[in-house]
Amino acid sequence: MWEIIVASAVTIAVAYFVLKGYQAQATLMGGGMLLMLIAFIFGTGMPLPADKSTGSYLLDIFQYMKNTFAEQNAGLGLKIMAIAGFALYMQQVGASAALVKVLTKPLEKIRHKPYLFMALCFLVGEFLSIFITSASGLGVLLMVTLYPLMRGVGLTPLTACTPIATAVAVEMGPAQGNVNFAADIIGINVVEYVVKYQILVSIASLAVIAVLLVIVNKFLDRNTVDTNCDGDDDLNIDDQTQGTLSKAPTIYAVLPIIPLVLIFMFNKLTISSINMDVTTAMFISVVIALIFEYISLRQGKKVVNSLQVFFDGMGKQFATVVTFIVAGQTFAEGLKAIGAIDIIIHSAETAGFGPIAMTIVMVVIIMVTSILMGSGNAAFFSFANLVPEIAGRMGIAPVMMLLPMQFVSGMSRNISPIAPNVVAIAGVANVSPFTLAKRTAVPMLGGIIISTLISLLTF
Repeated sequence: MWEIIVASAVTIAVAYFVLKGYQAQATLMGGGMLLMLIAFIFGTGMPLPADKSTGSYLLDIFQYMKNTFAEQNAGLGLKIMAIAGFALYMQQVGASAALVKVLTKPLEKIRHKPYLFMALCFLVGEFLSIFITSASGLGVLLMVTLYPLMRGVGLTPLTACTPIATAVAVEMGPAQGNVNFAADIIGINVVEYVVKYQILVSIASLAVIAVLLVIVNKFLDRNTVDTNCDGDDDLNIDDQTQGTLSKAPTIYAVLPIIPLVLIFMFNKLTISSINMDVTTAMFISVVIALIFEYISLRQGKKVVNSLQVFFDGMGKQFATVVTFIVAGQTFAEGLKAIGAIDIIIHSAETAGFGPIAMTIVMVVIIMVTSILMGSGNAAFFSFANLVPEIAGRMGIAPVMMLLPMQFVSGMSRNISPIAPNVVAIAGVANVSPFTLAKRTAVPMLGGIIISTLISLLTF
């Protein structure tokens, strides 16, 4: 039982240091390495099998991290880096802003029912998140476009911020990092994961969250006095964002959609003779975007040089998300090496815990970790790797656990007042992120419950 005590102590210490502002990846890696070292001292586990060992246990710990970096860079990591690079390029050329303007324009005609208008703004934001995957980036764009419209129909600043802060709550589609990570762990194509497993849960979650957004905000607004409802709030929007909204031609709205069209068109569920993976689709889409830019600007050197934005986006994502994946896997391997996972599974089996109870336990772990860290990626990347072993011991398919965990990681992030998207949106609107998080809490909890319930009942 000492293994559980040590694992719990290290986990609590990791959470404590992350909350204190220590770099999350380094803290997770340090926790994982410490657990592996303790496992070596007490002879409970090894990070590498004997035939792949360097001959030194201490070196094996670093070899494990090197192998994980190599595997991620060649597969999932490259996908996520390409997605991020494309997203940053779309933002740079104004294509993301053009798409936002096109999809939000019809909402101007539905202004007579403010709270219905707010719910529709949430759904439009969620649809946009399929193509614009940065929660903070999309949030700022929606603050410039949708926020003034919601204020103009009489909604309070906090109510107008709430659907924007939750616009990437239901993470769906093949351009999301967590979605690709889940599909990779299960061992299936990301399109198959989206079509077979995500759609039903996504629809149910979106419906519940939209209804709860209306109920919660309508109730809270009864006690809120707001004398300025003309939509002329003094928003903290930088000049670059304002300029991006006006510079791109409307036709650029098609550019962020191209990768999704290619991915869904060429796979074994549709045109099976051609296999189009996510990374290839992103590269093709960047080339198409460069052609659009040349036709628009007629400046060859400027267009070619703009490709550096794509590469910078890839590098930035390596420094954040890919390192998070490796750090999470290192921490998870430490938990395995010390024997904590085996003990938890054995204890669950002895206590009569079935697959459903164990899935709920994993969901709660993901939810709490996401709220504390303010990051769905950090929580999901840290614990998702444990699922195949746990699910295998429980005699169920890994997707039964991974699907609700993946959805819950995104929703839980929006309850955290330290989540980057919540902080960014609150800052733009000059409201408290803690007060905004109170507005998002009930809708997100409703989404967490329904996504977990549908996943368990269906799969």
